[in-house]
Amino acid sequence: MKTTFYSNGKLLITGEYLVLDGAKAFALPTKFGQSLIIAKGENQEIQWKSYDADNSIWFEDTITFKEIIDNPEPKTETIKTTLVNILHEAYLLNPEFLTQSEGYQISTQLTFPKNWGLGTSSTLLNNIAQWTKIDAFTLLKNSFGGSGYDIACAQNNTPILYHLQQDLPIVETIDFNPEFSQNLHFVYLNKKQSSKAAITAYYNNKNSHLSKIIANNDKITQAVIHAKTGKEFAKTLAIHEAEMSNILEMQTIKERLFPDFDGVIKSLGAWGGDFVMVISKDNPTEYFTAKGYKTIIPYNEMILS
Repeated sequence: MKTTFYSNGKLLITGEYLVLDGAKAFALPTKFGQSLIIAKGENQEIQWKSYDADNSIWFEDTITFKEIIDNPEPKTETIKTTLVNILHEAYLLNPEFLTQSEGYQISTQLTFPKNWGLGTSSTLLNNIAQWTKIDAFTLLKNSFGGSGYDIACAQNNTPILYHLQQDLPIVETIDFNPEFSQNLHFVYLNKKQSSKAAITAYYNNKNSHLSKIIANNDKITQAVIHAKTGKEFAKTLAIHEAEMSNILEMQTIKERLFPDFDGVIKSLGAWGGDFVMVISKDNPTEYFTAKGYKTIIPYNEMILS
């Protein structure tokens, strides 16, 4: 007997960084995600295997129940110690998944390549929370931290508006079926960014006028969601990108890498990292391929709607 849990990946369209401080973020669950498959095991241990989208194993190990209960201080942080920590936090919230079991054989299966950054961790956390019957937002808070918009995407099959109110997640599902979706593409930049510099600049700049910045973000987010035309949508996202560029003291991705591109390019999530959203009249595939970016996914192939 196997039990399977599944969670959606995520893309953050507006409100990056600011969502941590209560701003409203517009986020899209993806058609790609991750499954967690649970089977009976023995010896008070978990035999764990994690499969990438191409079915190659990217992590494999045995974790004893004792390790999960004790959560020993790691000398160095590894995939295993991170996983043990998540399972330990789950155990503190509901010990029954260990106390009432002989052991487990567990596998995870991604439907997107792990390096795409669509939420390998958030989909895992949400799946573990479903399996252990605990609240995923609490598990996130007690393990990784973060705003939780990615957990909200993991749990919803439609676009969402997300914000934190007194540290509690508020999730609104919204109708967003743009008639101009054929003008929207996602391009994978294949760059793992350390966002430390951006975060430092963000913290320095937010302290002076945070409430004004958030009010402005929320206004832009509403305009993005209600945009009637591709032109309006593109223009509003360009404003958002320029505002964040000032706050983060970073060039926009378009200024830095694609200054000659005819269209708007919007960073998603941590700046300069995984995917960007591209809004253009013409299909941008040829332009990005010529520059060495081979992963270009149309909106309707990427986003659950």
